[in-house]
Amino acid sequence: MEPQRSKSSLQMRGVIFDWAGTIVDHGSLAPVTAFQQVFLRHNVAITVAEARQPMGLEKRAHIEALLAIPRIGKLWSEVHQRAANSRDIDTMYEEFLPVQLETLASHSAVIPGVLETLEACRKQGLKLGSSSGFARPIMDRLAQLAAKQGLVMDAVVSATEVPAGRPEPWMNFANMQQLDIYPPAAVVVVDDTAVGVAAGRNAGAWSVGVIETGNLFGLTSQELAELPPSERKAKFESAKQEMLAAGAHFAIDSVASLPKLLPEINSLLERGERP
Repeated sequence: MEPQRSKSSLQMRGVIFDWAGTIVDHGSLAPVTAFQQVFLRHNVAITVAEARQPMGLEKRAHIEALLAIPRIGKLWSEVHQRAANSRDIDTMYEEFLPVQLETLASHSAVIPGVLETLEACRKQGLKLGSSSGFARPIMDRLAQLAAKQGLVMDAVVSATEVPAGRPEPWMNFANMQQLDIYPPAAVVVVDDTAVGVAAGRNAGAWSVGVIETGNLFGLTSQELAELPPSERKAKFESAKQEMLAAGAHFAIDSVASLPKLLPEINSLLERGERP
């Protein structure tokens, strides 16, 4: 058994990453596309901005949250002559799964800098976990597509395998259990959504918000590169404040910047500070 660590000697033991918008799928486009397609099947058009509002939730919960948006709920009632019910949500979720599988192939590219960051983490002896709001079959396929690009995690946890998805902490705890890393203060959670950041905090871990590659920007790598510098900076600062307000301890542009942050977190731990 590993000896118990004193408070002052604690160091990082692992990092838990979100998937879409954090390590793959620059701009987190796959879920948006799938939600729009599923709602259109029911003659209800939703905008990209609306589709992104509940991002990070388990996908059935995401559909339910979309229907709770006043404009969408009103439009559904006008089209179907009644409010949406749980049976409608179940039907749309069942339709979502194959649609999402179809979109993965074109929205699963590893984000630039991620592979280098994962290698740097492993060189420091850190274990690498991951979590997603996707159902297990979707996650299995996404993990396969990522592995072909050289991205392999030590643990992969889906929201459908725990009692509840984000912002509950259970996916993070499941990762910690599988990887045998504890206490939570020795773990860093990295996510591109507010609920993901909250899940990290709720687990008692260090929570890092990713801004430019994920849901808050919602841009492809090319679109991001084409942003005028002043606009990109202003957009970053606004999104950073949103992440910090959601509870993030730190906010970074992309996972590529994580290796520069980890020594700072280790220094905090060595000084006895905790999340």
